[in-house]
Amino acid sequence: MSETSIRFGSNAGQSVTRRDGIAKVTGAATFAADNHPEGLLHAVYVPATIARGRVIRLDTGAAKAHPGVVEVFTPENRPALAGDPDAKPFLFAFRTEVLQSAEIRYANQPIALVVAETVEAATEAARLVVPHYEALPPRLGLDGDAPYKPESGNFGRPAETVFGDVAAGHAAARHAVDLTYETPAQYHNAMETHAIVATWDGDRLALDVPSQAIVMSRGAYGYYFGIPAENVTIRSPYLGGGFGSKAVINGPALLAILAARALHRPVKLMLRREQMFGPVGHRGATRQRLRIGTDDDGRMTALDHESLAVTSTFDDFIEGAADASLGLYATEALRSTQYAVRADIGTPGPMRAPGIASGSAALECALDEMAEAAGLDPLEFRLRNYADAEPGTGRPYSSKALRECYRRGAERFGWANRPRAPRQMTDDRGLLVGWGMGTALFHAPMFAAEARATLRPDGTGLVETAAADMGQGAWTALAQIAADG
Repeated sequence: MSETSIRFGSNAGQSVTRRDGIAKVTGAATFAADNHPEGLLHAVYVPATIARGRVIRLDTGAAKAHPGVVEVFTPENRPALAGDPDAKPFLFAFRTEVLQSAEIRYANQPIALVVAETVEAATEAARLVVPHYEALPPRLGLDGDAPYKPESGNFGRPAETVFGDVAAGHAAARHAVDLTYETPAQYHNAMETHAIVATWDGDRLALDVPSQAIVMSRGAYGYYFGIPAENVTIRSPYLGGGFGSKAVINGPALLAILAARALHRPVKLMLRREQMFGPVGHRGATRQRLRIGTDDDGRMTALDHESLAVTSTFDDFIEGAADASLGLYATEALRSTQYAVRADIGTPGPMRAPGIASGSAALECALDEMAEAAGLDPLEFRLRNYADAEPGTGRPYSSKALRECYRRGAERFGWANRPRAPRQMTDDRGLLVGWGMGTALFHAPMFAAEARATLRPDGTGLVETAAADMGQGAWTALAQIAADG
């Protein structure tokens, strides 16, 4: 909750000083790890150094004897959770690792948690924990296991969408391409790593944590710890980058909360940079096949987009890259199909336009190659296949100014004067220079939301919402909207 000093009137869209700007540039902004309640303990987790297998023994004696260490939690003494960490009770509650077993699912998985009076003591003691493994050969990458077709895609979208006769569209094509692209795994690594400060007061839990899903997370935390959602207070005034990963609850955070409840003191945990690879999500690698056919005029008779994405062995978040072909270009027939392959990695998660970013990269490259095969300029090819209504359904777009965007972009970049044939442009060193264009459409998922507005006797107003500001200016824009209201 934060109050605004913006005056009532016409504010939305006007240039104003960012409400969080001065605090950020002067260092006054308080991020999660900047909180130090009285009696604070520090937690550091011990990461697995193999990708698959199990821990057969943990030597914790030296760690427990280290000065300043309060406790070392392992699967043998981990306090119980009310909710099952291998269940998925909420949209942003993935299956996660909270020392529930000795099984190793991926490298960097938490296998123990050290809690100490100082972060230095916790860090040193964590290095003294000696694991003994029974290791198995890891399954990694796009060829790690047999592909499978998931029951559904992410966020409730189907795993396959088909309209029209795709086989007939391919058969009728006068020009065609059959292309395969691969995109690598990409990892969130925000300036602020994941951090949490957990404080219990009876059955009430207060969390200082960077969160992109404040309200939805409350219910998940309540589930795991057996308390009502209204007993969970989440404070997240500043986020040092999220990119999707800070919408998902992770195992290290749950371990810190467990430790705080068991030890009756606040506990802080902040991931080290290398620990961002594994337990907090990433964009999964993909292999995408695109088969496109056109008639003599360059209009698509078929668009067939098939994606294979890497996911974990224990959960089903799929980078839905083939979704990028939905809703954008007119075609007589379209098929968008998602497949997945399991590997010994941490579960992927939402990352900056999940599915659409990786899928659009492949789709737009394929369209350029299709345009070349059809003898058309890439922009002209897209205009010939411009969709005035959603392909397959005929539903109107709520708004669409893409033609005007194309026109202005082409004018400003001098598109008409560029050499159309590939590999024609070089710099003064003789190196090839790429000059292209592309389009992407990201669907807008919508969730139930509410805000509370109070008019005070002195004429000021207070508007309360749980929106998150990761630097995009939501605090300022919402204050302007509230003032206009």
